[in-house]
Amino acid sequence: METVHRPAARIVCLDVDQRLLLLHWRDPSDGSWLWEPPGGGIDPGETPLQAARRELVEETGLDPAAVLERCEDVERDQRWNGKRLVGVEQFFLARFGAERPALVRTGLLPDEQQSLHDHAWVDPAGLAGLPDRLEPPRLAEVVAALVAPDPRGPWHR
Repeated sequence: METVHRPAARIVCLDVDQRLLLLHWRDPSDGSWLWEPPGGGIDPGETPLQAARRELVEETGLDPAAVLERCEDVERDQRWNGKRLVGVEQFFLARFGAERPALVRTGLLPDEQQSLHDHAWVDPAGLAGLPDRLEPPRLAEVVAALVAPDPRGPWHR
């Protein structure tokens, strides 16, 4: 299996009731299923924040302005589409003032249209009960770190 270092950014989207948005994907190479927050690769010349905002629009149609600058670095090692993807990804927080905002799929690439099965707004306490693999496995810890008060103080942006 080919190992690829893939710089990427993801978005931890929380609705007004603190439910987390997860996308349900089917791996085109082996048919396995996984749940994962929106996000994807960083294009050349893009910052991680720019990539997060672009990916949010492409995969969900949600407002990119909701993506905050604060992020958590997460070491990733996952298998997808016959490749092993490794490297650090930046996970950003986005908050939405509505309950389970509706998503649109119009920005997805053709292969993503085929692989994206569904989505769900999930209570973070229920992550362990999902029927398929969760990526990253430590997602609950990532969410907790992003919603915790900034240790640098409320004045820091």
